[in-house]
Amino acid sequence: MPHVLVAGRLHPSGIALLDAAPGVTYDYVEDVSEPSYAPLIDLAEGLVLRTQPLSGATVARARKLRIVSRHGVGYDAVDLPSLNSRGIALAIVGDVNSVSVAEHAMMLLLAAAKRLVRADKAVRDGNWGWRNSLEAQELFGKRLLIIGYGRIGRHLARMAAAFGMEVRAHDPLLDQKGWPAGSVISQSDLAQGLAWADAVSVNVPKADEPVIGAGEIAVMKRSAILINTARGGVVDEVALGAALRDGRIGAAGLDVFDDEPPPLDHPLFGLDQVILTPHIAGLTADCGERMAVSSVQNVLDFFAGKIDRALVVNDVRLNGR
Repeated sequence: MPHVLVAGRLHPSGIALLDAAPGVTYDYVEDVSEPSYAPLIDLAEGLVLRTQPLSGATVARARKLRIVSRHGVGYDAVDLPSLNSRGIALAIVGDVNSVSVAEHAMMLLLAAAKRLVRADKAVRDGNWGWRNSLEAQELFGKRLLIIGYGRIGRHLARMAAAFGMEVRAHDPLLDQKGWPAGSVISQSDLAQGLAWADAVSVNVPKADEPVIGAGEIAVMKRSAILINTARGGVVDEVALGAALRDGRIGAAGLDVFDDEPPPLDHPLFGLDQVILTPHIAGLTADCGERMAVSSVQNVLDFFAGKIDRALVVNDVRLNGR
């Protein structure tokens, strides 16, 4: 059985799964950084990885490594070409965090619409009269555009519909593959969808360029709300900050940032119409346990020759040892 390196703190249920696996040995580093686990990579045949980078230099040191299992669904920080060149599998956890992320997006949307930061500050500062400014908005009857209509987007659509919102989605890939059944219609033209929407939620992987930049913000309503629970870089944070300061967009909610943690002089920090959270959309207690168990199980299943191919993102041989 393999020697496994767990890089980053896991829910105890994930560690218990390793403890119960016959013959499996492991190293466990709770710190979430590449330098903290890199010295132990030489012995690892399997790696369970949180959010920290896995660089080509570290992969080069990992002479025994056969499987990397991400504690999540994204792998932006993993040097995939380095893994591919060595035939090392990269697995993700699949559909274990989509409900948590969708709930978080809905929470940010509600908090932004209700101007929650300003409302909280008004009470704490004794500014009870702020309530008469009528800044808070209702979601009922408003229009939501979901960019990226995968599992998270579909959960969010159902939640928003329960609040009485009209929902459309933009997803060119699904336009090609076939649009899923349901009441949410495709908004194939992004600019038209942005102009139509009262709120926009971004739920797509990071690409070479932001999906929402200055040009996209320019066609949005001045009262619009923008939510990003996807990845840092999907929204141009500098352009968003400028638009918020100039009143060219109403409010925003972000769980992800270009740099994490963001610098203390980040352009959004001084804006109280923005809700900011520390990349925790998928880090509920419930979801944290599911991700820990699933990421460890992927490693064990790989070496048992029975890993689910759908959870492996690169094209490598899956023959266990």
